[in-house]
Amino acid sequence: MASGPNVSANLIEAGRLIDMAVAAGARMVVLPENFAVMGMTEQDKVELREREGDGPIQEFLARQAARHGLWIVGGTVPLEAAVPDKIRAACLVFDARGTQVARYDKIHLFDVALKESGEEYNESATIEPGREPVVLDTPFGRLGLAVCYDLRFPELFRELAERGSELIALPAAFTAITGKAHWDVLVRARAIENLCYVIASAQGGYHLSGRHTYGESMIVDPWGVVLDRLPSGSGIVVAEIDCEQLRNTRRTFPALQHRRLS
Repeated sequence: MASGPNVSANLIEAGRLIDMAVAAGARMVVLPENFAVMGMTEQDKVELREREGDGPIQEFLARQAARHGLWIVGGTVPLEAAVPDKIRAACLVFDARGTQVARYDKIHLFDVALKESGEEYNESATIEPGREPVVLDTPFGRLGLAVCYDLRFPELFRELAERGSELIALPAAFTAITGKAHWDVLVRARAIENLCYVIASAQGGYHLSGRHTYGESMIVDPWGVVLDRLPSGSGIVVAEIDCEQLRNTRRTFPALQHRRLS
């Protein structure tokens, strides 16, 4: 997606893309980070924050999941934090009945300055970090959750693998500059080194705030092969997850068992 500041418009577009994915055979959908709102300022998402279990963004996710009998990884949703002027960037998972079954709060916050473009980001000014990795059972395999900047911290992904992850959902909104430099190699590396699928759902395009996100949504298999990708703009990527093949790969190429450092 290339989301904007209007929540209703973003949800309409997300619903359209979910319909497309279902028509293509999808049984689980992963939405991008900030799918429901990419504000004109960072403060916008604070003003739109929801209480967990209540609010139009969460209602949309639950309704879509139940309507289609579909699992949905809801990108990130701005939820209330412990302090009133911040949010939690919460990745919520809904099962095929529309019930929320997991929540992961983004741990690593993007506080950087990009010399090439003059862009500065300070997520910690408006986001309260999470602290706990999350892995859950799904009909498609053990699913780990990570968000955007988390991608640069391999110890998180190794922890997800230690907890049994066979696939990892990665909603993201990489900048155009950092994405061009690092996105492809990092997504594929996380899949290869943990012998897991990575479903990387990204914002991609120009936003009304002036921000430019990289895109390149992709699904990568445990051998690092990109099964499908979308360079930029609005659309879907679809691929089949074969956890039996993954388990066979882990048995015949047991790199995860060969670790010597803890």
